[in-house]
Order: sequence, then structure tokens, then C-alpha cells
Amino acid sequence: MIEFRGAGPAEFAERLETVIDIYTAAMNPPEDQITGRKTIMRNHGTYPHFQCYFAELRDSSADFPAPEPRTVGFAYGFRGVPGQWWHDVVLRGLADRLGQEAAYAWMGHAFELAEIHVHPDYQGKGIGRAMITTLCAGRRERSAVLSTHDHPTAARHLYASMGFTDLLTRFVFPGGHEEYAIAGRPLPLT
Repeated sequence: MIEFRGAGPAEFAERLETVIDIYTAAMNPPEDQITGRKTIMRNHGTYPHFQCYFAELRDSSADFPAPEPRTVGFAYGFRGVPGQWWHDVVLRGLADRLGQEAAYAWMGHAFELAEIHVHPDYQGKGIGRAMITTLCAGRRERSAVLSTHDHPTAARHLYASMGFTDLLTRFVFPGGHEEYAIAGRPLPLT
């Protein structure tokens, strides 16, 4: 049975090795990017209104006491504010392509879904969808925004099926070369 358990910044930081293990299994990044990714994630835990959920597999058939749950996924986000790198870069990109008013409508009071990852052994079972729904429940921001690789993936399909629309496509972050899609949807999720 999969259960979702919320975690604040302190527990998130304590469990960063588990987070990185799942991220690495799901994304298969180059080895030289892992240390930088860990630093970015640790920093994200300090952002305003940070919220994280872990997807944990519990063996309900085990004898008492039940063994420790296995973490099979995580998702986190926070309120985007000026001064955060991703927020500022995306806001400028949206303003350049859609105009200042549209950019602020999406990013002016947004919940930024920073990371959503499920271990490959557990993908395709509705865990990602449930984590996003749980993470966004009760949020007071007016929109949810995220970035994802700009090519057909299971993640792109999931976001579209949840009502996220592409705000920017073929977007390249400064210093990068991969193309991303920036997607958003109004909150609350319905």
C-alpha cells in the first residue's frame, strides 16, 4: 500500500540522500550533476511555504511490528518569489513571449512544483498524479507552474491530463542546451 507523508524543510534535508537516490533512478543524470542538484534541492527547502510529500510503500501483510516503509517517490514545491533563480528566469521568458501582464498573472502568486519523481519500478501506477494532487491541495496561490523536458514523455502526458497547459515551449535555461516546456494551470486543482 502506498501512503503519502508530508515533510517540512528539516525532514526533507535529513532525507536528502533518499531524495537524490530516487531522482537519480528516475532521471539518470550525468554523475557530475548530482552534487549540484543536491545543493539546489537543499536550498529549495529554505524557500517560502515549502511543502514536500514522500510516497511510501508499506507492507500491510507483514507481522507486527511492520517494517520501515520504502520511499518510492517524492514531490515538493514552494511559493515562487522574486530573487529565486527559476522564478526570475521563467518570469522574464514569459514576459518576453507573452507580455508582462500574462507573465505576472501566471507567476505573480504561483506555487512552483519544483520536483516530482517516482522510482522507475513504481511509475505508471498513479503515484505521480496522486502526489501532485496531494501537494497542491489547499494551496493559496492562484496558479501552479513547472518545467519539464520539451518532448513527449509520460510526465508531459500526466501534466496535460491534469490540466497543465504549455506557457512556453522550446525554452532553454541560461547556461543550458536542453529544451524545456514551462507549463501552468490555475489552482485549485479540480
